[in-house]
Order: sequence, then structure tokens, then C-alpha cells
Amino acid sequence: MTTPPLRPYEPPETTPRAAPSRVRRIVVWVLSILILIPSMWGFGSKFYEFIQLASGKADGIFAITPVINYLLASLGFFCLLVWATMHGMFHDIEKPKYTMLDNEARIEAANRHGRRRHFGV
Repeated sequence: MTTPPLRPYEPPETTPRAAPSRVRRIVVWVLSILILIPSMWGFGSKFYEFIQLASGKADGIFAITPVINYLLASLGFFCLLVWATMHGMFHDIEKPKYTMLDNEARIEAANRHGRRRHFGV
């Protein structure tokens, strides 16, 4: 008994999304402002403290190490974001899940036929 050949998984057809409503855009902007302004304020104040510590005007020179660690970690994550963007990792964010489903179907088919092999996933 032979089984039919496997077809690659095809995602269901979707209709194009409508443009976001005015209310949704307003909510996104308000939440963005409520989140980003305090974040920028906190980062700015810590950076100002770092400048003061580095210039020797304030006590607590021991606090330079955590601030430098924070800045280096932030720079590292920013570099990863730029690298991922430059290599097109955000172009098709849906593809990995379909690739996973295709690989799973191939593995199941191989197991049904008694063939066990590595599929390079």
C-alpha cells in the first residue's frame, strides 16, 4: 500500500486587513507616549549621573561599573537588532512556522515507512 506524496503545507488564504481605525491609532500613540517618555527620562537621568561620575564631580565613583555594563548591554542588543534587520530576519516572520510544519510532516512520513533519518532541521 502506497501513501500519496506529501505536499508542502500551504497557509490558509487570508483577506487583506483593513487600515487601523482612528481610535486604534490614538490608543497606540497614547500608550507609546506613556511608556516611552518615562523610559527616556530614566535613561537620561542615569546617563547624566554617569557623566557626573566620570567627570569626578559626584561621590560614588563605584557606581560607574553598573552604568557601563548597562550601556554595553544596551549597545549589544541594539547591534543585534541592526544585524537582524540588515539580514532580512523581519521580512517574513511567518515562514518559520510553516517550515516547522513541513519538517514535521516529512518526519512523520519517514517514521510511518520505517525510515529514520535526519532532515537537517
